Amino acid sequence: MIKNSLYLLVLCTLFSSCRFFETEKISTETFYEEEVRTIDWQEVDQYPTFTECELETEKLQQKSCFERTLSARIYEYLYSKQMKALKDLNDTLFLDFAVNRNATLTVDTVKIDSVIKAEFPKLEGWIQQSINAIQLEAPAYKRGIPVKTEFTLPITIKTQEL
Repeated sequence: MIKNSLYLLVLCTLFSSCRFFETEKISTETFYEEEVRTIDWQEVDQYPTFTECELETEKLQQKSCFERTLSARIYEYLYSKQMKALKDLNDTLFLDFAVNRNATLTVDTVKIDSVIKAEFPKLEGWIQQSINAIQLEAPAYKRGIPVKTEFTLPITIKTQEL
């Protein structure tokens, strides 16, 4: 009798112990949905790159180098136009632009004050031309995939009376 009880106990243990080794299977769709939820879509892993910025490895340094180089090239282009104003100006305009997956820059909008527009009617066109002339080395990347990014760049217009 004890022997039979022992056999019965061993059999019950064997059949129930298999459940401890089962793993829960997650469908690829569920895994994908969970992964997509954890991604911060507002941040990129790597910012768009100019040749001068290729050696930057830290994300903040990449962003800073990108902004500095872009600003310098726009200012350089505007300076070459030898802009002259009749009034003293110290104002900021805002340039909304995008960098697409092919590392091409495009202007979305230029938010420009009416005083600056009156003083420099060609300024918006010059900004557009300066952006068109800029060549990037690489676009922004998110998880190794090139992505479109959008930026707003403040441009300060400061003139002095001669």
